[in-house]
Amino acid sequence: MEKRHLVEVLRRSWSLKTSSKWTAEIPAKGQCGVTSLVVNDLLGGEIYKTRLYEGWHFYNVIDHIRHDFTASQFGGAIQYDDIPSNRGEAFQDTDMDQYNELKCKVLKHLGEIEH
Repeated sequence: MEKRHLVEVLRRSWSLKTSSKWTAEIPAKGQCGVTSLVVNDLLGGEIYKTRLYEGWHFYNVIDHIRHDFTASQFGGAIQYDDIPSNRGEAFQDTDMDQYNELKCKVLKHLGEIEH
């Protein structure tokens, strides 16, 4: 799976059902925890975190490369701390309903791309 396809699929999948902070203007807003979990399901790797002014920000490291699919929610560059995290900590940023919603939507949209 190419990163650009996954970025598009995530943008199409994010909604108020996947984060209460979502807006049409900033669709990645509040999606970091739930997105890092779904990406971890799909691509493996590890979940990392960085402390930002709004709290912890979660993202993925796959094959030693940082992938932050929700960086667009911030107005500028992020100073990454690259602190190893885990699924339990990322779940503290979301809930099972949001996780299930995002995972189902992502899988649906990925299926549309493959056909």
